[in-house]
Formats: sequence, structure tokens, C-alpha cells
Amino acid sequence: MKILVANIGSTSLKWRLFDFSNNLERLLHKGGFERVTDYPAAIDDCLAQIKAAGHIAHESDFTAVGFKTVLAKNVTGCVRLDDRVLGAMEAFNGLAPAHNPPYITGIRLFGKRMPGVPLVGLFETAFYQFAPEAMMRYAVPQAWNDIGIRRWGFHGASHKFIAERSAELLGRNDVAERARRLYVDGLKTPTNQPGLRVISCHLGGSSSITGIRDGAAIGNSLGMSPQSGLPHNNRVGDLDSEAIPYAVKTLGITIEEAQRQLTKESGLKGLSGVSNDIRDITTAAEQGNAQAKLALDVFVASARHWIGGYFFELGGADAIVFTAGIGENRTEIRAAICADLEGLGIELDSALNASTRATETVISKTGSRVKIMVIPTNEELVVARETKRLLENSRN
Repeated sequence: MKILVANIGSTSLKWRLFDFSNNLERLLHKGGFERVTDYPAAIDDCLAQIKAAGHIAHESDFTAVGFKTVLAKNVTGCVRLDDRVLGAMEAFNGLAPAHNPPYITGIRLFGKRMPGVPLVGLFETAFYQFAPEAMMRYAVPQAWNDIGIRRWGFHGASHKFIAERSAELLGRNDVAERARRLYVDGLKTPTNQPGLRVISCHLGGSSSITGIRDGAAIGNSLGMSPQSGLPHNNRVGDLDSEAIPYAVKTLGITIEEAQRQLTKESGLKGLSGVSNDIRDITTAAEQGNAQAKLALDVFVASARHWIGGYFFELGGADAIVFTAGIGENRTEIRAAICADLEGLGIELDSALNASTRATETVISKTGSRVKIMVIPTNEELVVARETKRLLENSRN
């Protein structure tokens, strides 16, 4: 069983090919293109590379193509990507303008290129379908909630991987198995030891923090759209609902222009005035740029805010996990987030933290009550596993 996972961005195409033959999980091939302007050509080049490596002779050799889809109206979970689902994604294009349109285009192109191969989407919202309702609702009239104005949560594949892997590393295979089977069993599978509490910090160009109890999410810092929560590379994050009408009236701009600025010119880019790349911002801050330092401080303060909220909601934490580009690589950000938390049992080992980049390891002190961990995420593997499960279940 060979499953290709295609990760489509507004100007990028990345892929991984997994083989699930003989009860094994093997990564056969991976690659990607940046600054894509011609998606049909990029898909052709992707397939040509896989063929040249000897993994397939024809597109029909793929069992399926899996996609890390983001958001759709009244659709979540792991599903076949038919016209109904693509239409539901299009209905929410306005909520995920940087994500849904390129994914829809890419999915249709893959469908034309290999019409007999199943196309499957694992929606980023799926991991939060079992979260407590009180953690997912906004205080809006029922009619608003009925049309989808609620917290959905995103980065579900990444946080689900962290739920599984952190449990394994903490010696809780019962919780790891519960997390793996979450989309099949829901919350039915009990754990056989005291509850495991993990706070997963997916920090990157797009960032979110999730509280996890016994392998299941209790909530996510991202809300109705990927524009919320922490400041992102160029997206605003959380914002008071009165800010947009006030800016429209005071600055004399249209709502469309306000939305463009909030999704293209805000976040770390808007705060720093330097870049949307945290590496450039850090360099500028080290050179004395006050706005760049402010951008980093706001990012850290927001992360601590959300970690603190889930720490309280969970009644503590057994582990805090850092993942994704910033979480895995930016030692100074991890240090700032964990600073002065010894009273909560969160004690970072400065030497371990400084020497750890994109490596799976524990970076807390030996006596720390809360384990601080770095776990490189593997969203594509989660998509491939759930795609495999969907196909197997549909045959039974």
C-alpha cells in the first residue's frame, strides 16, 4: 500500500510517499518545490521524481493521495475528497484564504492527473471534534453558532502526532494507542493509569497551542479561522472584534483592505516592520531594533498566555512539547517561554536547550516535575495513517 501525501501551499508543493506493506511503515520518498507558479508542471515533476526513484511505474500504483486539508463547512474528519467536500471547502474560502483555494486547485489537478486513484483529506479540525463544547464555543447568539461561528482549531495532524509520540516517550503506551485510534473510537477507549496531560506548542510560520488530556485535545489557540490565536508570520492572531470597523472608519479603508492588511501585513511582520521570518527578526533585535524585540516579546507573551490557560484547565501538565520550525529550532524562544516558571515545576535545562535543534529529546532539568520536550512533528505520517485506515474501513 503506497500512499502519497501532498502538502500544498499558496506557492509550494511538498510531498512524502509512504509504504505500508507487510505491516511496516516506511518513508520511501520526499521532496518539494518552493515558489511554484505552474502547479500542473510541479505535479508532473513530483511524479517524475518518484518514478525515477523506482517507487512507481505508473500513477495507478498509488493506493491513494492524502491531503492535509484545513477547513470545510459542515465537514471534518478523514473523508474522500469528492465534489461535495470540495464545495464545502469552497464555502469557507473566506475563512482560510491562504489555505483553501490552493488546496482545492491542487486536489482537482491531482484528480485530473490520476482519475482512478482515491483522493483523501484529513481536515485540520478533526482533532478537536471531541473537545468539550465549552472550550469551543464563542459567546454569540445561537444563530451565529449555527452558521459555523465557533472555535474549530487547526494544526490537528501536528498536535495529534505530538499526542501519540509524547505518550510513547513518557512510557504511556495506553495513551499513545488511544490517540492513534481517536478518530475510530472517539473517547470510548479508557486509559489504565492516571491521566496524562500534555501541552503541545506548534510554533512556526503559523502557530498554535493545544491542551491534550489522555491523547485527546481539549482545545486549541486557533479559533474560527487560521487568522486567530498567537501572532503568525504575517497574520494578526487574536484581535478585538471592534478593531476592524474602527480601523475602516478611522483610516478610511475598505473592509477588504482591512482584511488584506490583517492577513498579509500583520503578525510578526507588522509588529517588527522588518520581516515575517523570525530569523531576520531575531537578528534585527540583537542589533538593537526595538520593534523587532517587541515582536519577539509579544509572540512569547502570547505563547505563555495560552500555555498558562491549558496548564490551569488541565490541572497541571506532565509535559510541555515544542514542535514545528520555531519550536524545534529557536532555542532562545523556548528559553523565553519557559523563563521563571520553576514555581510551577517547569525547569528548563539551559545547556540541553541550547544544544537541541530539530532533535527529539527532553530539555528539562532532571528534577523538573514537568517534562519539557522537543519532538519534530510528522503531520504527513498522520495523514497517511488515517488515509490508510479510511480505505481499509471502506473495504470492510
